[in-house]
Amino acid sequence: MLRKQMWVGLVIASALSMQSLAAQDKNNEKKDEKPAAAAPASVTSDSTTEGTVNVGGQVIPYKAVAGTLTVGSTEAQDATLGLDGKTLPDAGKLPEQATARMFYVAYFKKDGGPNRPISFLYNGGPGGASLPLHMGAFGPRRAVTTDTQHDEGAPYQLVNNDYSLLDVSDVVFIDAPGTGFGRILGPDKEKAFWGNDQDAHAFDRFIRRFLTKYDRWNSPKYLIGESYGTTRNAILAASLHSVDLNGVVMLSQILDFNNNADGQQFNPGVEQANALALPTYAAVAFYHHKLPSQPAALEPFLAEVEQYALSEYISALMQGSELSEARKQTVAKQLHEYTGLPVDLLLKADLRIRAGIFSENLFRDQGTAVGRLDARYLGPDLDPLSEDWQYDPLINAIVPAYTALFNHYMRSDLKYGNDQTYKVFATEDGNFHWDWHHHPAGLPPADYPVGTNVLPDLALAMKSNPRMKVMLVGGYYDLATPFYEGVYEMHHLPMPKSLQANISYHYYPTGHMVYVNQDALKQFHLDLAAFIKSTERGK
Repeated sequence: MLRKQMWVGLVIASALSMQSLAAQDKNNEKKDEKPAAAAPASVTSDSTTEGTVNVGGQVIPYKAVAGTLTVGSTEAQDATLGLDGKTLPDAGKLPEQATARMFYVAYFKKDGGPNRPISFLYNGGPGGASLPLHMGAFGPRRAVTTDTQHDEGAPYQLVNNDYSLLDVSDVVFIDAPGTGFGRILGPDKEKAFWGNDQDAHAFDRFIRRFLTKYDRWNSPKYLIGESYGTTRNAILAASLHSVDLNGVVMLSQILDFNNNADGQQFNPGVEQANALALPTYAAVAFYHHKLPSQPAALEPFLAEVEQYALSEYISALMQGSELSEARKQTVAKQLHEYTGLPVDLLLKADLRIRAGIFSENLFRDQGTAVGRLDARYLGPDLDPLSEDWQYDPLINAIVPAYTALFNHYMRSDLKYGNDQTYKVFATEDGNFHWDWHHHPAGLPPADYPVGTNVLPDLALAMKSNPRMKVMLVGGYYDLATPFYEGVYEMHHLPMPKSLQANISYHYYPTGHMVYVNQDALKQFHLDLAAFIKSTERGK
C-alpha cells in the first residue's frame, strides 16, 4: 500500500512503457544479467549533438551529450572503475558486485566555460526517470499540452522552450538506476540500488564522476529534485560532504513520510498529516467552487486555514477518544466550511480525511474524480463507490504527449537509443521493491524502527555548509505532497534558527508538476533563474 501511496513523483511510469518493444527489452536484459564489475562492451557510445534555444529573446547555442556513466554499488568498488565504466588496470581483484549504468542528457552552453553554473535535475517515484522535467520544464525543447485538459492524440507539438534553464546554467538530466536507457547489472543489483540510501549514494558517485569527466569541479553546483527527488536531495546534499553546493531546489517536497496525506490509516495517533493536508483541501475546494461560502481570494483564505489547522484542528485530533461530542460537532462544521465535504462524512471519518477520500467525495454526486498530482484535473470516476484513488487524470492527460515526443526527440535530435527501450519507471519489469530504511547522516544507527525522515540530512547539509541556499517550490493544488507539508518540514529542521534565512518559498496556483501550466512555468523559471544568479559566488 505504501508503494501505491508513494507514486507521488513523477511516476509517469508503467503507463509509459512501450509495449511494442517489451520483448526486445527482455532479451537485452538477459544479456545484462551476467554478473560483471564492468559495463559490457555493447554499451551504446555517447552521442554529442549541437543546437540552439531561444530564452527571453536570447539565442543560446549549446552542445548536448546523451550517454551513460557507470557507478559501483560501494565506495571500494566504485574506486576501481574508470570513467568508461571498465575496471582500472591497477585496481586488483574485488568480489563481483553490482553496477549501475546511469543514463543522462547534459546541455552545455557553447563557450560557457568551466566556471558556469551547472544544475543536476531528476524526478522522483522513487525509481523514476527524469523525462517530466526534461520535456515539461527546463530542457531546450518542451512538449505542448493543454493545461487541465486531455488533448486529442498524436501528432503532438514539440516547441522551443522559452523557459529553458540554459540561460543561467548548464543542465544535466539524470535518470535513476534501472530507468531511462541505463541498466543495473550484476549480483543482487536491485538491492544494491533500489533504496533510500543506495539510490542517493549512486547519485553521489554519478555527480562526482560527471564533475571529473567534464572538468566542472569549480562550477557553482545545484541540485533540482522533484517529489521523491526532494527526499533524494536531502540525503544527497549530506552525502556530497566534500562538495559545497550553492543551492538545492525542492519541487513538491516530502522529507518526512509521516506527513503523507494518504497514509494516516497506517499511522494512527500521528495527527500532523491530517492537519498539513487541510490547506490543500481548502485550496482545491476553492478552485472548484465547492465551498459553502466562496472567499474573495485564495491566499488570504489559505492563511486562515493554516492557522486553524495547527491550532484548533490538530488540538482536537490529539484528544483522540477524549474529544467531547460537542467539540467534535463544532470542528466538523468548520471542516465543512473549509473543504465542502458533508458534515456527516467528516463525522463518520472521525474528522480525519485522507487525500483519496477527499478526491473521491468532492464530486461524488457527479461521478467525477479529482486528480491526485494536480487536483485541477478531473476525470470520470472508475468506481462510484470507491474511497480511494483509481487513477490520476493528470497522468492520463500528459503521458501520451511526453512519451511520444521524448522518444522521437531522443532518436531524431539527440541521435541516441535507436535499438533500446527507454524505461520511464523501474516498475516496468514487475520486480520493483524499494528499501525504505534510512540511516540519517551524522546520527548513530537507530536501535528501534523509525519511518523514513530525511530532515536530519538536510539540516546537516545546511549546518555543514551555512552558505548553501534552499528554494522550496510547490503547487497549491497538489494532493500528493501538500504545499503546507513542505512549509512545516522546513520549519522543523533541526538546525540553528539563523539558517532559516537560507530558505525561500515559492508557491504557484498549480499542482505537483507546477510546469504543466505555462504561466506558472514562466514564473518558476524567473524565480529559479534569480535564485541561481543570487547564489553564484560573489553575486
